[in-house]
Amino acid sequence: MKSIILLVLGIGLSLSLMAQKTFDLLTVSGRYGFPQPYESVYSGNATELGSMVNLAAPIKLSEHIMWFSSLNYFYWNVTNDETMPTDISNPINIHGFILRTGLIKKFSNDNEIQLLFAPRLMSDLNNISSDHFQFGGLAMYKNKFSDHLTMSFGAMYNQELFGPYLVPLVDLDWQLSERWSITGLLPIFSKIKYKINDNFNAGIAHFGLITSYKLGAPENNGDYIERSSIDVTVFARHKIVGDLYVEGRFGRALGRNYAQYAADQKVDFSLPLIGFGDNREQKNVKFNSGWIAELRLVYSVPVPGS
Repeated sequence: MKSIILLVLGIGLSLSLMAQKTFDLLTVSGRYGFPQPYESVYSGNATELGSMVNLAAPIKLSEHIMWFSSLNYFYWNVTNDETMPTDISNPINIHGFILRTGLIKKFSNDNEIQLLFAPRLMSDLNNISSDHFQFGGLAMYKNKFSDHLTMSFGAMYNQELFGPYLVPLVDLDWQLSERWSITGLLPIFSKIKYKINDNFNAGIAHFGLITSYKLGAPENNGDYIERSSIDVTVFARHKIVGDLYVEGRFGRALGRNYAQYAADQKVDFSLPLIGFGDNREQKNVKFNSGWIAELRLVYSVPVPGS
């Protein structure tokens, strides 16, 4: 199985985007958000916990075509010692299952096109119905400018609970020198990495993505949670044994919000950081941005020829 995966990766698959020199097949992470006060009304603190699992599975169909699939699971939990109105989600417990699956076509000049279908189940897992599912997709075109610079251009679309959401994308893999590199799927995530040795690297990372989750508990009246945060962290990644790595991150969650809205509160159209026709009224109270810590275990295989 591993030899098949390495053969697929050898023609340049880049969706994991840790860097094209390695490919992350499996990632498991846990996150702790240090307690932060609410902006008003409540005197207590909110504590955020999170976890993530990502599994990728590329399958070669022919010399130039592959079928790629990845499954992401996200869990977010916010707790406090406050008593809130019964229609407000407290504690917050939300789950996200995001499948990306579709074709990747490689051309003779080493360029690629990626067309992926991306259904989601975004929910508190109470009374699941069709309202808890979302549908979207992703399209990218990759261009290899040189042995040190590869970029892809495209967009991701998703029908969020708050309305249509379009994210223009730039996939960057830039080897600045033997030790310095920049990789990422902008504006969603990126890394500025310094290679200390073959087993250890460190640098700065960011992650920011808006997601929405349906609340199925009867007391929440069909509301939804819109989660937003821009995480800016320093990181260090070390090879434990073989292809297994451990990565630690520490930094700040900026603009973090778990906003609860009524089901009929919509936005006409959204781009990152911009909402058109956004006249919604948030039901719950925000808590402050704050420090976060994260620990990841990553099974990452080398890309042949890199």
